[in-house]
Amino acid sequence: MRGMRRARDTPGARAESGARAESGTQAASEGGANAKKHRPWLRLRLRLPRLSALRLPRSRRGRRLAVQGVMALCVLALLPATWMRLGADARVGTTADAPAREVAVVFGAGLWKGRPTPYLAHRLDAAAELYRTGKVKVVLVTGDNSRVEYDEPDAMRTYLTERGVPDGRIVSDYAGFDSWDSCVRAKKIFGVDRAVLVSQGFHIHRATTLCRSAGIDAYGVAVDEPRDATWYYGGTRELAASGKAALDALFRPDPRFLGPQEAGVTEALASATP
Repeated sequence: MRGMRRARDTPGARAESGARAESGTQAASEGGANAKKHRPWLRLRLRLPRLSALRLPRSRRGRRLAVQGVMALCVLALLPATWMRLGADARVGTTADAPAREVAVVFGAGLWKGRPTPYLAHRLDAAAELYRTGKVKVVLVTGDNSRVEYDEPDAMRTYLTERGVPDGRIVSDYAGFDSWDSCVRAKKIFGVDRAVLVSQGFHIHRATTLCRSAGIDAYGVAVDEPRDATWYYGGTRELAASGKAALDALFRPDPRFLGPQEAGVTEALASATP
């Protein structure tokens, strides 16, 4: 055993051991280089923003200005929705409160497997009630039919006829891509001057304001809904939509598709006259 230890301590053994170590180091280095060559993602470094850049100003005046800036942005964001709610509040109520008008306008609210979503179904139920009580004679359904497999107006028509509204008293607008388009087309294409609008409470103030801006003497029926996740989503979405609506009411652009005038509403009203 002592002889074996002495043999390992000789200069030749130490030289051989050093060579093996150097060779192993070189192989490991080459292996790492090859790994980086074949896996370039190893060279990536995730750079996160420094938290120091998000710190509030240190001075009291700077912090006060920052808070005032945030408050000003919140006020600007809420201003369009507040303006529409205050401006249309006196013209919004229930089906029982709605005045007698010849036409009811129902805005699309999506389909599920070709049938109206629950929110759209509730709008159509309110429109059917307005027709049954004699407050309206014709129902204009306006929605999206921008692609063959998605047809809101026809689904709305089917739903209404199943609930007793005659097919001849329903008029379809297939290019109501948003609320402004629906209001402008109701006025310019279908010749509607006075109407009862039907939608959910979080949307009806915007719809009423837009239709009035388009030249329609409008009264809005707000359909009640439970305060579920969909309702809160709609209310939140309304804040962003109100900004666009304010610009639409101010600049009054043409809808995405205008087209020639249609006599659907006029003919439906004529057939409703005894």
